[in-house]
Amino acid sequence: MSAEMPLTTNAIIRSIGAMKIYTYSKCSTCRKATKWLKEQNLAFEEIPIRETPPSVHELKRMLGHVGDLKKLFNTSGQDYRALGLKDKLPTMLAEEAFELLASNGNLIKRPFLIDQGKGTTGFKQDVWAGMLK
Repeated sequence: MSAEMPLTTNAIIRSIGAMKIYTYSKCSTCRKATKWLKEQNLAFEEIPIRETPPSVHELKRMLGHVGDLKKLFNTSGQDYRALGLKDKLPTMLAEEAFELLASNGNLIKRPFLIDQGKGTTGFKQDVWAGMLK
């Protein structure tokens, strides 16, 4: 007789395909966003964006939601400025940008919320409320 291992909360969330939110713990906007999601009683998996950036697949899906490659980038971040992306991004191939973002979570605009058929970057309560109805 084998005992089954109980599922962790994150495993349960992954198994039902709940939304993911990529955050940075020192980001006040990220904290506001997760607080708001909890107040709405919405199930989500919180992932540290610096340690585990979104995959290229998730970045491509997000581009479909936000419509502009620049909206995926944290344009006010130090890494963005240090890499000179303001000048490089307009001529950068999308695949190159996706690989760069997937390798450096500091470059990604946060919070980064992705769900089945929905997604957005940044936190604006009215936008999230409309999207998550």
